[in-house]
Amino acid sequence: MPATPDAAAAGDLTAAEQRVLEALDETELIATLVELVRTPSVTGTDAEADLQHTVARWFEEAGLEVDLWALDLDDLRADPEFPGTEAPRLEGHGLVGTASGEGEPGLVLQGHVDVVPVGDVANWHGGDPFSARIEGGVLHGRGACDMKAGMAVNLAVARALHRSGVRSERRLALHSVVSEEDGGLGAFATLRRGHRGEVAVITEPTSGRLVTANAGALTFRIEVTGRAAHGSTRREGVSAFEVFWPLHQALVALEERRNADRHALFGDNPLPYGISIGTIRAGDWASSVPDLLVAEGRMGVRLGEDPALARRALDEAIADAAAADAWLRHHEPRVTWPGGQFASGQLEQDHPLTDEVAGAVEVVTGIRPAEAAAPYGSDLRLYTGIGGIPTLHYGPGDVRLAHAPRESVPVAEVIEVARALALVTARRLGAH
Repeated sequence: MPATPDAAAAGDLTAAEQRVLEALDETELIATLVELVRTPSVTGTDAEADLQHTVARWFEEAGLEVDLWALDLDDLRADPEFPGTEAPRLEGHGLVGTASGEGEPGLVLQGHVDVVPVGDVANWHGGDPFSARIEGGVLHGRGACDMKAGMAVNLAVARALHRSGVRSERRLALHSVVSEEDGGLGAFATLRRGHRGEVAVITEPTSGRLVTANAGALTFRIEVTGRAAHGSTRREGVSAFEVFWPLHQALVALEERRNADRHALFGDNPLPYGISIGTIRAGDWASSVPDLLVAEGRMGVRLGEDPALARRALDEAIADAAAADAWLRHHEPRVTWPGGQFASGQLEQDHPLTDEVAGAVEVVTGIRPAEAAAPYGSDLRLYTGIGGIPTLHYGPGDVRLAHAPRESVPVAEVIEVARALALVTARRLGAH
């Protein structure tokens, strides 16, 4: 059923804005979210590409002109600014829908369709990570907040604008991208295809805040060699696992130094630029001393920092630790940088977009949202950097629930964000 703004909010609305909000169908919004979550669009899988075709159909039904194209992976990988990927990928599809009219879109609403793997299914309450079950007003499932709720919101806004019958001075564009979780290939391809806008809102989960800056994140790999021996005579060998330890300690010390001076936008977050080891592989036989260890992890990039300088800091920390170790100084660890390479990104301070979104949120919720930075990488850095598009995040959900078996999003929050962004859209596009 359509949403009806409360009396206090309605007093701050023009007739056109009121019509847009009245055209926002809450039931359809949540039904769309359920269908999105029930599609297991893990990054790099066929389901990710299939979902783009479903979303393209929804875009057309919302009155948008659709550009759906197959990504030229070889061409994108050859680009000097290629953002990197982590998941194996044989195909990918870009998708943009724009309202009819001339000129650059006045607003882009962007979201990604891909989700991370579910992990151990036994850890999911209810068993099925893609059930999209609703319990106690909360929708559960992989991708619920990261970020299919945001995708559903974007589509609901476009549908409301179309159904309201209002006219606007500028156009709306929706960008639906793949491969955000492993580097941002979809956003990169969309921008390289020439799609732009005056400003953009990415509906990642923000817990009611406006996220105007993102730290970056770089994927690294460290290879450490040891010397194999029979486990019963282990002192004849050198365990690659044991000699990795001083390198791990060096990473902990580097993390502490890099987080000593934090940007005020991170508030009381003590670790906006985390360094973590995500995978460790060592040895090939239980009764053998392992002669090779491979550790892979992620390193946070400080706001405004050149990723090359971040890489150099880790390279030097590993080299210094190796130089101080009797084995490692003669068997140097190998550091490489595969996978996703997220630079940091930031909306220009005091950009009007911040007040535009904050003002609309305040009308809808009665609370003016705080401005903040997020410690993770996102497509924001591509839109503000390569695209030159002023961009911020505002979307339903709590990122602390993302990538976890407790991933969920409150239904009421999804509706609230959709109403706020419908109002942002009506105002920014000059609805009348």
